[in-house]
Amino acid sequence: MQLFVSSLAYFKHKLEKNGLSNYNIFIFCPAVLFLCTVKVLILHQHFKTPAGGGAIRSYYLAKALADRGMEVIVITAHNETQHKNERVENFEVHYLPVAYNNRFGFLARSWSFIKFIIGAIGKVSQFRDADYCYAISVPLTVGLAAMWIKLRYRIPYIFEVGDLWPDAPVQMGFIKNYVFAHLLYKLERRIYQSGDSIVALSPAIQSAIESRVRDKKVHLIPNMADCEFYGPEPKDQTLVQQFGVYGKFVVSYIGAVGVANGLDYFLECANAARKAQLPIHFFICGDGALADRLKGNAKQLGLLNLTFLDFRNRDGVKQVMNVTDAAFICYKQVPILETGSPNKYFDGLAAGKLIIINFGGWIKKEIEAVGCGFYCNPQNPTEFTRKISPFLYEGGLLQKAQTASRQLAEQSYARSTLSEKFYALFNVL
Repeated sequence: MQLFVSSLAYFKHKLEKNGLSNYNIFIFCPAVLFLCTVKVLILHQHFKTPAGGGAIRSYYLAKALADRGMEVIVITAHNETQHKNERVENFEVHYLPVAYNNRFGFLARSWSFIKFIIGAIGKVSQFRDADYCYAISVPLTVGLAAMWIKLRYRIPYIFEVGDLWPDAPVQMGFIKNYVFAHLLYKLERRIYQSGDSIVALSPAIQSAIESRVRDKKVHLIPNMADCEFYGPEPKDQTLVQQFGVYGKFVVSYIGAVGVANGLDYFLECANAARKAQLPIHFFICGDGALADRLKGNAKQLGLLNLTFLDFRNRDGVKQVMNVTDAAFICYKQVPILETGSPNKYFDGLAAGKLIIINFGGWIKKEIEAVGCGFYCNPQNPTEFTRKISPFLYEGGLLQKAQTASRQLAEQSYARSTLSEKFYALFNVL
């Protein structure tokens, strides 16, 4: 019955959008059948595919809709100088020539965001018959494009919030001008209020948005654990030899190497483990603005127990994950960063790894509640050596935590379950 009511509401939306009355539905049956295919625009400047590596949540979301019969158009950007269109499995991806790099400074990033808004608005004119727009932040400014599309083409939008902006750049010290910050907060509320609904990636983000726009529905759809791709598995001895970690307990950080990630603490943990002569090897796998500085610091400290690995695609990450015992999620000590939903956390859960974090918030509460990891005080790197030691020497303790990780992934964050929840959003608008 609910599906029938949703279908009627969708028919009504399509008819009104195309200038047909309810009466004419009986006259123009072939046209109505044609109109039944739902077309969804996804705006995401940082869209990635599994082959390219990086965060692929938006790929999963597009696939979830396309696999269920919807027509999906993704508008994104790339670092090339020409527009490019391609078919990714069963949906379209349109790449705009807008350069972006994690090494960019604040002004260069801001200019990249503005260029993407302008390009996306122009590109959408080719898809003005779309039924819905799904706009993914960051940046917050993608909401400007979504609002314009709604005003110009009457396409309702859902706004996804992965990080609270402008809270993040304000607390990180990138935005210091009070007037500018005030304008961004007003823009944030306007984007939330204009959207037909909002998707939050964490309980903390959901609560924050609900406190700012009390009359708006905020759905919680966190990042996904790909339990089909990652999974608990014995260490591949060929990979163990390749990475040079035979007989070592491996702690890996996999992700962006930027200011927000606070990886100086990760180096301090490696140094503390070296001094304590623990059989641990550390990996930093990724790239970003601070990669060169961190490599220099590691060399000065003589951290032979730490290896830097280049950015890798999903298959490459899976190899690193295979030899990993514990996944480390690290952030700079800024309160707003505790609200996030980092991909590396969910990959670690799916792969069945011990989870180590250096920040508070909802993830700290969760891993402590299920017993799949532990928190380290970022002001005290020797606490890492004290807390990690039992997992090295007490039989069964590591396996118990790793099993708890995988169970949490399957029960709360499985891609199959969250994909269905995402698809259901478009039946209730």
